[in-house]
Order: sequence, then structure tokens, then C-alpha cells
Amino acid sequence: MKEFLVKKKIKSSLLTANLDSDLGFIKTVGLIVDESYFKETQSLIDEIIANDIAKEDIELLLFKSKSTADFAVRVVRLESGFLDRKAKITSKEVNEFLEKNFDLLVNYYDVEKAILLVVSTQSKAKFKVGFSSIDKRLNNFMITTNLGNYKVFVQELFRYLKILNKI
Repeated sequence: MKEFLVKKKIKSSLLTANLDSDLGFIKTVGLIVDESYFKETQSLIDEIIANDIAKEDIELLLFKSKSTADFAVRVVRLESGFLDRKAKITSKEVNEFLEKNFDLLVNYYDVEKAILLVVSTQSKAKFKVGFSSIDKRLNNFMITTNLGNYKVFVQELFRYLKILNKI
């Protein structure tokens, strides 16, 4: 029930959302990954780094991670319990992530879960990118591929960022 109510609140707030894509060059990247469906997070990070983004400029928000892997970037853990009924995040560390003005936020999940929609919506990132299977109002740019094709996702992302003269 909580999941339904929070999704309804987020979807109605997206009606009035203003996605401003007026940004400069991409330097800092926030990455939101749902590890309940995608287990190759380090490979995804490596692909982003291979496209001239410094690992120090990448931060990772992991949902449902049981992994003890040591990622080369700063990691913030996200759990379902961090979301209250009013669609507010209760974790100080997650809220700090959301307050950062990332140049690019990559929403790397393709299943709409209330907590993922909340963090994506509340992020102060300047430019948001995600999968086309997620609500179109959430991201400035959407890529059509499946979750397992992280190489194709990153290739397309950086191809279009070059076209938009953002890198």
C-alpha cells in the first residue's frame, strides 16, 4: 500500500516538474543503481571512467545491495526502509547525495520502485538520464536498451553528450 501511495504522489509531482537541461560540461556524475536486477555495477563504473570521467567525480547510490565489493568510487547505500509514507527519505547520507548538484545523474534501473522514483525526483542534478521504460517525465534524456547492455547504454549516452556538446 505504501509503495502505491508513494508512486501516486511522485507521479503527480512529476506533472509540475521542470526539467531544465541548460547545463555546461559534464564533470560530476551521480549514479543510481538497483542491484536487485543488475550485478555488474563495477563494469558500468569502468565504462563511465573509460569515457574520460574521473573516478573521483563519480558517486554511487546503491539500492538493495548485499555486495561487499569495494568500488573505486564513493558509495551510499539505499534501503526501502529509508522511505516514509510521505515520500520523504529518512537517511542523512542519502539526503546528502540528493543535495549534490551533479552535472549528470544516471538512473540505472528499469523497474519503477517507489524509493528509486523518489530519489531520482528529489535529486538536484542538472541533467538526468535513464531508461525509456521509466516514466518519461523523470529524465531529460532516455535510452532504449535493456539493463544488461550497460556498454550500449554508456556508448549511446556519451555519443549524445558529445552531440549536445556537453563533454
